[in-house]
Amino acid sequence: MGSFRGRLTLTVATTLLASPALADVCDTDRPEWDGTPVTLLDEAVGLFQSPIPLFLLGALAVAILFRHAMGTAIVALLWSFFISMIIWPDATGQRSARIAEGCEAQPTLFIAASAALCFAAVIYTARREKRL
Repeated sequence: MGSFRGRLTLTVATTLLASPALADVCDTDRPEWDGTPVTLLDEAVGLFQSPIPLFLLGALAVAILFRHAMGTAIVALLWSFFISMIIWPDATGQRSARIAEGCEAQPTLFIAASAALCFAAVIYTARREKRL
């Protein structure tokens, strides 16, 4: 923990130097953004409404409907691939710039909800051992 003046100087310098670049990121990547910071819930809803999760939700619903354990496991694996694509490190720094500007939030709630859905579906469709 440094001095207050050192931290203040660093904060002001970072804000002044990074502001124009950050504004450009949100203008180009999310042109419909109105300037209000995106919350975790907004980000989760936005991610759930994209085409790949909608397809995965449908596939998971069909697997649960037919209580197909292998189908549920495959859909859970596909969920994990999609989540890996989301959290893969961004080499360009665009994601961290969007998060710092406020036009994107961390996908934590989306990941937790997806994991809970997949876990519950796998447990529900698991084959039970018959006891004598």
